[in-house]
Amino acid sequence: MTTTEMLTDRAELTNLAGLHARPAVKLTQLAKSFTSRIEFAPSPDGPWTDAKSPVKVMRVKAPMGAHLHFRISGADAAEAMDAVLALVRAKFGED
Repeated sequence: MTTTEMLTDRAELTNLAGLHARPAVKLTQLAKSFTSRIEFAPSPDGPWTDAKSPVKVMRVKAPMGAHLHFRISGADAAEAMDAVLALVRAKFGED
């Protein structure tokens, strides 16, 4: 995969509190473990947020039932996408 290709996918927030402080930190820590550019948005049209920025991620505050749309590009994009989707689908380890 070249760095110009972009993967997109989405996952529903199913944890009771949605994207609050603890899940935001977990998402940021996971995103930082990859070299790829990882962005997400509560809508497929954006606004897009850098998943590696804790302050920006916490500003999103998506509620339970919302979908997080991801777009990821870079050398390890496929692995990064699998990991972020798994994190969201596992309720960020909550519940």
